[in-house]
Amino acid sequence: MRTPLAERMRPTTLNQLVGQHHLTGNGSILQRAITSGTIPSMILWGPPGVGKTTIANIIAHSVRAPYFHLSAISSGVKEVREVIEKAKQADKAILFIDEIHRFNKGQQDALLGAVETGIITLIGATTENPSFEVNSALLSRCQVFVLKELSAGDLLQLARTAIEQDEWLQQRQLQLAETEALLRLSGGDARRLLNVLELVGEAVNGHPVVITDALVLQTVQQKMALYDKSGEQHYDIISAFIKSIRGSDPNGAVYWLARMIEGGEDVKFIARRMVILASEDIGNANPNALLLANATFDAVAKIGHPEARIILSQCAIYLAASSKSNAAYLAIDEALANVRSTGDLPVPLHLRNAPTGLMKRLDYGKDYRYAHNFEQNFSEQEYLPQELSGTAFYRPGNNSREEELRRFLRQLWKDKYHY
Repeated sequence: MRTPLAERMRPTTLNQLVGQHHLTGNGSILQRAITSGTIPSMILWGPPGVGKTTIANIIAHSVRAPYFHLSAISSGVKEVREVIEKAKQADKAILFIDEIHRFNKGQQDALLGAVETGIITLIGATTENPSFEVNSALLSRCQVFVLKELSAGDLLQLARTAIEQDEWLQQRQLQLAETEALLRLSGGDARRLLNVLELVGEAVNGHPVVITDALVLQTVQQKMALYDKSGEQHYDIISAFIKSIRGSDPNGAVYWLARMIEGGEDVKFIARRMVILASEDIGNANPNALLLANATFDAVAKIGHPEARIILSQCAIYLAASSKSNAAYLAIDEALANVRSTGDLPVPLHLRNAPTGLMKRLDYGKDYRYAHNFEQNFSEQEYLPQELSGTAFYRPGNNSREEELRRFLRQLWKDKYHY
């Protein structure tokens, strides 16, 4: 059985590691610690697939000391105490605990004495904020190192290195023609990137394997469920109903509503679709539309057929006669597309919460300007990640209510909301 590509490509020295140069580059704190052989107990905090386990393995290869690896998912106090006893016999040992945030208070307390006396050097890996997930007593005995998400450049370097150096990939003759889908599906996770690369290599018969966005998506994406073709008219009529309301035609809306009621359609299904439409097609042009649609859904669930037809008719006519705006719908879809293309950009430090000492030392919340301390309860500052500064997602629609919103936003932000 072939070892997964992510394991085959796992670095054994710091100079092989992709990313995390602030921790592992020349002159960095971890590089100096490994060179000197003086490894502090530490917590490695960062998103999945950025090198936490790899750094622990590199330390294990570099330092002459017994090395133990536990997973907090499958290990408990018993396993921790067994490692501590072995460490006592060896005088000193390194213990790596993956997902240490899953250890409860009792399990973490079992580590305290051995860490404090130096019997074990603890390396804990976590994707969760250690200020919340690691006991303060244990946290105070460890240095916290924050790992960053891998950049697109880091991931491409990793993919190219794997294609050049891995024997199996060399046999498949992989060629990177396009990389957007590969990077997007990896989500900044090196392990996932290599898994996708290997999956695509396995899926294609013959060689060379030319990696394109279409090939990656075809290989990896989950199968989408299709509508039952016997229900085609059902979907055609609800489509006509929605489009009549969107087109501000109460007559068309009531006619297609009657067709659905006469056909025995579930009244909650009709009401549910109007709730969606009230936000998607009317939105802030008339915020009351969502309130009425939601009240309609509650009412028809209580009343049932046939009286529910009156409530549905009232709501459909109101929605059709309302001003229309799809600005909220466009804003969230554009924001989602941006997130998928740019990945999980870090929250600017001044917007982060800082309830713990560790987070304050990392400058969380520094320079945040509390809006209510300023005139008009407004303080101009950046609320997007630096990479997206100035990006517009919400553009008020051309209707009286959103014109008011546009004027208000322009008054506060000036040129930022010039559209």
